[in-house]
Amino acid sequence: MKKLTFTILRVAIGWHFLYEGISKLFIENWSSQAYLANTSGFLSGFYHWLAGGETLVSVVDFMNIYGLILIGLALFIGMFVRAAAAGGILLLVLYYFAYPPFGTSLFGGADGHFFIVDRNFIEALLLLLLVVAREPGYGINALIRARRKETGTTDSGDPELQHSRREVIRNLATLPLLGAMGWGAFRHTKKDVDVMSGATIQLNFSSLGELKGELPMGKIGDQELSRLILGGNLVGGWAHSRDLSYVSSLFKAYNTERKIYETLMLAEQAGINSINIGFVTNELMAKYKKATGSKIKVISQVHPDMEKKDYLVNINKAIDYGADMIQVQGNWCDWLVRDNDMEVIEKMLGHIRGQGYVAGLGAHTVDSLIGCEEQGIVPDYYMKTMHHDNYWSAHPAENRKAYEVDGEKFLDHNKFHDNLFCLFPEKTVDFVNRATVPVMGFKILAAGAIQPADGFNWAFKNGADFICVGMFDFQIVDDVNITIDVLNNLEGRQRAWYG
Repeated sequence: MKKLTFTILRVAIGWHFLYEGISKLFIENWSSQAYLANTSGFLSGFYHWLAGGETLVSVVDFMNIYGLILIGLALFIGMFVRAAAAGGILLLVLYYFAYPPFGTSLFGGADGHFFIVDRNFIEALLLLLLVVAREPGYGINALIRARRKETGTTDSGDPELQHSRREVIRNLATLPLLGAMGWGAFRHTKKDVDVMSGATIQLNFSSLGELKGELPMGKIGDQELSRLILGGNLVGGWAHSRDLSYVSSLFKAYNTERKIYETLMLAEQAGINSINIGFVTNELMAKYKKATGSKIKVISQVHPDMEKKDYLVNINKAIDYGADMIQVQGNWCDWLVRDNDMEVIEKMLGHIRGQGYVAGLGAHTVDSLIGCEEQGIVPDYYMKTMHHDNYWSAHPAENRKAYEVDGEKFLDHNKFHDNLFCLFPEKTVDFVNRATVPVMGFKILAAGAIQPADGFNWAFKNGADFICVGMFDFQIVDDVNITIDVLNNLEGRQRAWYG
């Protein structure tokens, strides 16, 4: 029973290693570069060094693939078990410290949450048992030892010889098992990356080779920002979807925590160095930055607690989370101006500046910003919805009312129904062109109603210094390239660049 237990344990781990290695071997253009480049923890410098050159990455890939295959094969058939187990422990230790589960799981969620003990840790302990155990179970090694001990009789009826034959069958049983499992794996081969050991995590970095250049930068206060800024709605799961009620759920189903982290990594690799988020996403961003060592600049939107008349509480929380820039949230600016509570905005901007941070002011309705300007309330930058209204679902201009964004949604096609976010484009352009602080345009694609090249060009042409765009991972490289093309070929802009 003891030998059988050891054999089952050894074969199971061996198959895991073997299949991992073969999967990597047959995945087209598989590379460990992304896995190494995004490691976290106190040994991340070592892994980043390994990812730093093509030659080193090629060596790592070769050793990883064929190390897994040889270790897995040896464990499965029971040959050189102790040496194979020791090699397996070494690989698992390298995987373990690449993304150490020391309280911050980079890819928590679907794969579980771990602290110190994870699957790599447990499998390494089991392999250690195989290293120190005196009896490795059935297999090629056991067969060789048994042969050495045989007395060499020739009588076919000799009980000892019959026993020897049974031992041979037992020790070679893993060979047909290997064939059967191998055939089954071949018939059901997946092209996707296996993630059992963790060493197969990879992002779609191949598309980065299609970048047309470096993304232009600008400055707001002392913060240098990419002209294209990642929007936070898709990360937070907020969707302006007109009458498509399922879209928010679809966003949340696609953008798991793991996918969000992959998207952020890809965005940074593509040159996007900042993200503008709703307040509730601060916790996620703080976790991401802690886990990866990311330097992405977080622009946090904040709102007052009007019920408790605590206008500053969320500003202080955003600072505690590690936000780099802070702005009054757009819909709250609209509501506060609409309700003649502009002194709240003034207090919030003053407190943000008093804490040493760049203070922004967002709005959906341009009347809000005009009202603040008339009261002498001018932020360090504006964040304003900026898009034209030349698309089918935009309701007629004569039916539009100030402050209706985030308000009642009408069933009448000729009235607002989550379908227009820059209510008065011409009025917005006039305001932006006379503004003497940087302007960050957002909702520039009208929540997907306008093609990126058209929306990007319209916003930059009409005065935006930065554009904030919600992007899924598969859109990032294309959007960076469109931004580069638009800025390189921009015509008709009359406003000077601020920032």
